[in-house]
Order: sequence, then structure tokens, then C-alpha cells
Amino acid sequence: MPGHIIIKNKIRSFNKKINISPDKSISIRSILLASQAVGISKISNLLESDDVLNTLKAIKKLGVNFKKKGNVCYIYGFGINGFNILKNTTINAGNSGTLARLILGLLVKSKFKVKLIGDKSLSKRDFSRVIKPLRLMGADIKSKNNLLPIEISGSKFLRPIVYDENIGSAQVKSCLMLSGLNTPGKTIINSKISRNHTELMLKFLKYPIKVQAKKGIERISIQGLSQFKAFDYKVPGDISSAAFFIVLTILTQNSRMIIKNVNINKSRIGVITILNKMGGKIELKKIKTYNGEKIADIYIKSKKNLKPVNCPSYLNTSAIDEFLIIFLAAAKASGISKFKDLGEMNKKESKRLDIAVKFLKLIGVKVKRFKNNINIYGDPRLKLSGNFEIKNFLKDHRIFFLACITALTLGGKWKINDKESINTSFPNFLNVLKILGARIN
Repeated sequence: MPGHIIIKNKIRSFNKKINISPDKSISIRSILLASQAVGISKISNLLESDDVLNTLKAIKKLGVNFKKKGNVCYIYGFGINGFNILKNTTINAGNSGTLARLILGLLVKSKFKVKLIGDKSLSKRDFSRVIKPLRLMGADIKSKNNLLPIEISGSKFLRPIVYDENIGSAQVKSCLMLSGLNTPGKTIINSKISRNHTELMLKFLKYPIKVQAKKGIERISIQGLSQFKAFDYKVPGDISSAAFFIVLTILTQNSRMIIKNVNINKSRIGVITILNKMGGKIELKKIKTYNGEKIADIYIKSKKNLKPVNCPSYLNTSAIDEFLIIFLAAAKASGISKFKDLGEMNKKESKRLDIAVKFLKLIGVKVKRFKNNINIYGDPRLKLSGNFEIKNFLKDHRIFFLACITALTLGGKWKINDKESINTSFPNFLNVLKILGARIN
């Protein structure tokens, strides 16, 4: 079975209603929190991706059993500090930075040393942002150059800390919240505003957590060692996955789409704000709140003429995983789009900002880069012909998605390698494209 796909034809106009993959961030967090709950938690519509399956394998390595029955996963938790960790335990986080960073927060009480490893891509990512605060709390962590593999041993004498998280990383603050669960006293995190799924889930579980936001800073206070009961949770659709289909619709003439039941947490919908600033026709309908998270149907129409955008940097954290596909929209806009302070893109599964610049130049788009700022010179007449091959992108799932949407909207003959990368977050991606009429070999 070939490890690549071939796309030779642009997609034709469509008018479809689809469901998107379940939210990866929420799937991982729901499993980790269920592992800390007392009793049997019931999680439905869990994303069946490599990152999520690795999370289930991880909690099993730590003594927490699970059972899957149809669309429901049952997790048998023993409460805070309820792990049964054996000697010489190794956890493989695969490609998931979310799993790797968050699980470290739950291991600060580990009786025995636990080794954390990951794939080639994850092993190149910096873990200093979580190693430093966890050491301050008392965990014993060994790592060469703050990279995987990491060995962590817990402490009987954990201490709560007050920590300033200046990056705007949801992974860092979530790691510290999970370590705070296992630590006596009150852990306080002063964090730049970023994704808040962990805070919302803890509030839904009635855990003693207090969140105050002021001038772009979120002050999180979490009281440790408070047990909470098992829970039921249905995972909504993932806005990061939906983003590729939103842009596909915008750039395909005479097309419409409805994407059902998508998480529209305000810390995640920067992509919609930015695309609407560019003249996109994206509406949120049937909005409802479920266990603290907002969910909606997303209505999209194609748009012939997009405007350039001078993207304000305050939107960066709410669109950090979607800038790749936003850049494609900017390439079709009528003018110069400007983006700044995007260094965090290079901390992802691959150096996404670097790859994005190379990708845009490959398809003939003029780009000027100034350190972590880029200007994209859009052209509404942009069309492609000839042959293109995408390879050597560290199997970053979002680079693969970007290449597919580019091929289907701009034309050309494309060979896109490492199709197994989609298993990280959206195993059904190609099938959904085919439902819309895409011809993929």
C-alpha cells in the first residue's frame, strides 16, 4: 500500500453538510482527567487518532484500565494519586506534545522513575518550559538539553508554587494544573491567555479552581489533593480540523458547507475571526453550551475576492495551529497580508513557520520574512500547473492537510508523501474529502 497520495484535479463546487473529527485537545484532556477521577468515567465520541490512542496506552501503563465499547470509552479511575506505577515504566507519547507535557504533570508524585519517549519529531521539541516549573515543585527530572527522552521521579514532599507562564502555552499551564492536583496547598499560575479546555473541564467537574482574567493575564488558583467523581463527557468536533474545510469551501467557487457540532471555544476560533476579516462568509449557528464548552454549526460560503489582512498579534494564540491554512487564503487575497510574532509556530510538530515560507515559495507566492514576521503578497488569479511533491516535513499532519487543500483549490499534479501522518489527528480526513467529490489516488 503506497505511503503517498496523488491529486491531479481541482475539486468541483459542492454543497454539503459534514461532521468533522472529534477535538484532539479535549479528547486527551478528558482521558487524563478521567484517570484522576474516582470511579468509571464514560467518554463518548473520543477521537480515534494516534495521539489519543497513545494517551490511553499511557494511562494503562500507569495502572488505570479502560474499555472501549462502540463509540464509548470507559475509564476506571482510582482518584488523585491513584496510579499504580511499576519499576522501569516507559511511556511513548508518539507525536503528541500535548500528551507528553501534560502527563509529566501527573507524574510528580510517582514512586518510581518513569521514562518518557516520543517519535523523531517530538524528540526535537524543547521541554524546558515544563521541566523548570516541575523541578521547582520538587520533581526529579533528568533530560539532556531539555529534550526527550526524559526521566521523572516524583517526590513525597511536593510544594505548591506561584509561576509566571509568559509564552501563552496551554500545554504548560495544563501541565502545572495537573501537577497542582497532586500537590498539597494552592498552586497559582499567572498565564498569558491561551486555550482553556483544562480549566473548563475542572470547573465542570466542580474541582476547587479559581480563574481570574485581567489585561491578557489569566490567574489560575488550584487547590491540591481534592478528589472528584467520575464523569460522562461527549467530545465535540475539532475547530483545527474544521479550518481546512472552511478554507477549502472559501476557495472553491459556488460552494457551501455546514460543519456540524464544532467546539467554538473563544480561545480557539481565531481562524474564523481572521478569515472573516479577509471577507470570508463564516457564520456560527445553533450555538449551545455543553459542560462549559461552546459548540455550534459552522456555515461557510465560497468567496471570490478575499481582502488582505494585517493580523493583530493578540489573535496568534487562538489561531496558532491554523496559520498554515490561513496563509493559503492570504495567498489568494488581493494584496499584502501581514502576520507577526509567530515564533511559536516553530515549536510545533515541525518548524511550521519555516516550512510555510518554503511551501508558499514553492507554489509561486511572493513572501517576505522578518524573523518571526511574514508578509504574504496575495494574488486572486493564482493558479497552479505542473508537478509538485511534498516530502521531508517530519510527518506533520497539518502540512499534509495544507498540501491537499492547496492541490484541490489551486490545481497542478501533486504527490504528497507520508499519508499516515493524518492518523495523528484526523484519520478520516481523506474520506471526508472524497465525500465532497475530491479525486484522490
